[in-house]
Amino acid sequence: MPISKDKKKVIIEKVADLLKDSKSVVFFNFKGFSVKSTIEMRRKLRESKVGYLVAKKTLAKRAFDAAKIEGTIPAIFGETALAYSADLVAPAREVLNFQKKFKENVAIVGGIFDGKYMSKEEMMAIALIPSQQTLYAQFVNVINSPIQGLVMALDAIAKKKTA
Repeated sequence: MPISKDKKKVIIEKVADLLKDSKSVVFFNFKGFSVKSTIEMRRKLRESKVGYLVAKKTLAKRAFDAAKIEGTIPAIFGETALAYSADLVAPAREVLNFQKKFKENVAIVGGIFDGKYMSKEEMMAIALIPSQQTLYAQFVNVINSPIQGLVMALDAIAKKKTA
């Protein structure tokens, strides 16, 4: 069923608004996705403060062209959705989690990262970046490791002298 011109304008405006408010947008295909899986994905994305929008590719491309994003848009094909957020890494990471869970149904196609188009491979690399909390924990572990080694060595020396 065709979409009216008024509804098309609303969709283009919606995509344009999400481009203004988001630092990262992931384009992904979803084919043969069940309603139950879609509801689960929307819930998980919402918990991670990631938005989800399905729009016709031609309408989304019009909004992208109007936003004047740097680079070349990746090839978008099939049933495509957009995951977006003010967080740079969260949309890609969350979509990658669903891609792992539903291998044949979800696939990252590309995206927009900090105002530039990114290819599928670049978005996959971004998706593999750990969360900020994980990075903090790794940093603390790196700082703590030499200190812990020193304490263990001093403890061993103290035990040796008392024995």
